[in-house]
Amino acid sequence: MAGLFVVSVTPHDWPEEFRKNDGRSTMIILGLNAFHADAAACLLKDGKIVSAVAEERLGSRRKHFAGFPAAAIRHVLQAGVVGIRDVDCVAVGHNPTANVAQKAGYALRNPMRAVGSALTFLSRERQLNSLPERMAAECGFALADCRFELAHVEHHRAHLASSFWGSSYQAAAGFSYDSSGDFVSGAYAKCESEIDIIERVFLPHSLGYFYTSICQFIGFEDFGEEYKVMGLAAYGQPTYLPLMERMLRYDRRGQYRLDNKFFAGVMQRSQEELLDAEGRILVPPLYSEALVSELGAPRVRGTPLTERDRNLAASCQRHFENVVVECLRWLHSVMPTEELVTAGGCALNGVCNARILRDTPFKRMYVHGAAGDDGTAVGAALETWHKSGGARPEPIQEVYWGPRHNDRDISVALIAAGLTADKLEYDALIDLVSHELANGKVVGWYQSQSEWGPRALGNRSILAHPGWPGMKDMINAKVKRRESFRPFAPSILEHRVGDYFEQDLKSPFMMHVVRIRDEKAAEMAAVRHEDATGRLHTVSKSQNPIYFDLISAFEKKTGTPVLLNTSFNENEPIVDTPEQAIACFMRNDIDWLCIGPYVVGKAV
Repeated sequence: MAGLFVVSVTPHDWPEEFRKNDGRSTMIILGLNAFHADAAACLLKDGKIVSAVAEERLGSRRKHFAGFPAAAIRHVLQAGVVGIRDVDCVAVGHNPTANVAQKAGYALRNPMRAVGSALTFLSRERQLNSLPERMAAECGFALADCRFELAHVEHHRAHLASSFWGSSYQAAAGFSYDSSGDFVSGAYAKCESEIDIIERVFLPHSLGYFYTSICQFIGFEDFGEEYKVMGLAAYGQPTYLPLMERMLRYDRRGQYRLDNKFFAGVMQRSQEELLDAEGRILVPPLYSEALVSELGAPRVRGTPLTERDRNLAASCQRHFENVVVECLRWLHSVMPTEELVTAGGCALNGVCNARILRDTPFKRMYVHGAAGDDGTAVGAALETWHKSGGARPEPIQEVYWGPRHNDRDISVALIAAGLTADKLEYDALIDLVSHELANGKVVGWYQSQSEWGPRALGNRSILAHPGWPGMKDMINAKVKRRESFRPFAPSILEHRVGDYFEQDLKSPFMMHVVRIRDEKAAEMAAVRHEDATGRLHTVSKSQNPIYFDLISAFEKKTGTPVLLNTSFNENEPIVDTPEQAIACFMRNDIDWLCIGPYVVGKAV
């Protein structure tokens, strides 16, 4: 496939020569999310995901890095044992030709706002369309070896593809929703043999912008802090619900509308214009003076949280859920199935996900493990594979696709740090770690390949006893060093969910916040949030054998088939290398480090 050209992945315009795959025995697709929040790369071989990782874990070590994923590209190719010369196609979760009429209409109505965005848009297109040169410069490839085709997949189509082609459903309703992508904030689809987008919500109307504006007002102004509002909501009452209903209303046919007087920053600048030189997104206040007039001055980060802040969080969360439920009831009316697939940054709201299964006609739900923008790398690659005529891939049931460091790397890192470690056989390791957890110790757990997506799913985790008195406060204060209201996840053996939670469902990617049974409150005290819920993480033997065995051993010692699970980090991206794991262990109050087969305990 010599020569570079740009294709837009739609059901009608896929090049015939590419559809036939040139008769090759193996088709290799590199999926990218680049120059956008959560830059990432993945590698597909004949529709199978070989490797996937976000740039923030590797080269940048900055949360939500939005530049070029050079380190991620190098890693996934190395993991797949291929060179850039072997790549047939690079698929990007962004399509410059999508929704042109809506973009033009907005520009005509708002010429001053559109000028800067247009210039940045053209700059981004030049960057994407010169990928061979960019890869040669930043990844060290020979330019002559960058012979791939370039496929553009519309942002929300990529989101939908990540979940539908990753699910086991033959047919499903699809809903993708976030702040924005390709001038769209929400997309509804009938997903069958193709992903047929039946309705879109165009900017400036956005559920993501609504939620972010309240997040900023409460003092969480950094990009990607919406999860803090979801956690804080449990401590408040929805007393500001009437105001939320004025700010955002559900219209009809899945359409929601913002009252623009409350949203000064929406659409004034594109996300790409807000990048600093280090790939961080600096979002200006999205709320207007009209909201300040209603509520008074916004909270300043670092000042105490007030009852107003807690009630704003509760009101925002409640109204967000209410609108999503209405949207999905409409979607079900035009796609009457019990299966739903969702993606987009808003699909990371686990409280809302659990409510969807309670209060809409959908009974089964699949959310891609990286529902945010990093997931568009996988979605673009899967959609490109599908359009090339490839067979449907196997369902994605586990997402351990990141870097793996071998025992020698670990041993070298331990010696360099001056640590003496014991190397244990498998059964001895499981017995020792489960014993220490049963006795109230905190363990840094680093095993095998890292998880794809924002959640720690038992391979790069900090673990503890879920019912140990004071454990939640201690880890927040002395290990994670974060806000005291932040909850932890319960990792539970999949077959025991119904014994501990009111909704018996599978959540292997930690995408649902579910109410814990009242009779289990004491047993789950450290993972039970203020509203009696827990961010459910189900663990099966087939998905993660060593983590399953550890929880099973802990159950034998304590009677509880659950561990407290939080990401292995401290106000940084989740640790990637053994050196990062060791540094995190040494600078805070983690008692034990279990890294591969090696265990290290701190002196009492």
